Amino acid sequence: MQLDQVQSDDDVVAKALLPGLPIALIRECYAASPGNEIISGKFSSPESSAALAANTFGPFLMRPTELQPPPGGEAWGWPATSVRLEATLRFPWSGGRHPCLDVLVETGVALIGIESKRYEPFRPKPAAPLSGAYWRPVWGDAMAGYERIRDGLREDSSVFTRLDAAQLVKHAFGLRTAAHREERFLGKLPVLLYLYAEPERWPDGRPVPESEIEAHRTEIRNLAETVTGDEVIFHACSYRDLLSAWSSGPGAVARAHAAAIATQFLL
Repeated sequence: MQLDQVQSDDDVVAKALLPGLPIALIRECYAASPGNEIISGKFSSPESSAALAANTFGPFLMRPTELQPPPGGEAWGWPATSVRLEATLRFPWSGGRHPCLDVLVETGVALIGIESKRYEPFRPKPAAPLSGAYWRPVWGDAMAGYERIRDGLREDSSVFTRLDAAQLVKHAFGLRTAAHREERFLGKLPVLLYLYAEPERWPDGRPVPESEIEAHRTEIRNLAETVTGDEVIFHACSYRDLLSAWSSGPGAVARAHAAAIATQFLL
């Protein structure tokens, strides 16, 4: 990448970040990811989910041990040993598109993939069909719930209208693959953490109807119930609850950062 392009991208990132975050490192994470959200302009959008994730987890890229667990995730082997933005995991085949997690956290015992959502659940979106590759018999015998979600999407794509269930199934399959095939992750507990905002208003001032927020919550519960007991643990948490836990937790860095995020993003 040419120097002027790097500087331009750093400027875009800096404008979307709170003071003190590692601008160059965050830019590198997105530049290396599929669909580079800086180049596409998505990162600088006032609705950007990527900017929310980068701001929330940016301080912990270089200081992973300062990251605090989400509510309900205290048993996942903290402290963290690694925090990465825009981490791609591989399926058990070559070619095609592989899942890219908004955040990937490692602890001593767990591999935690985080999918972050902000306004996405409240936008109309076309159904995203899954390719036939996802029906290959490569997911083991402890992913029956995710496979039921997968099968249901093929039979009726309208089951989930707020939750991107196809994306979550792909992420779960990617995490399961990593925990079985990548030496670095072998034997670790795979966890899919769905981290979501519940904005009261769009950036232009329009309210987000409470009925849509509740519909999203209902779909989260339905998916969680379906995959209970599967090898990849599914855990959902709102940004509001995450920041509340950080604010009252033992980590001084996380406590201070939680207040800044809540103020910046009206959480």
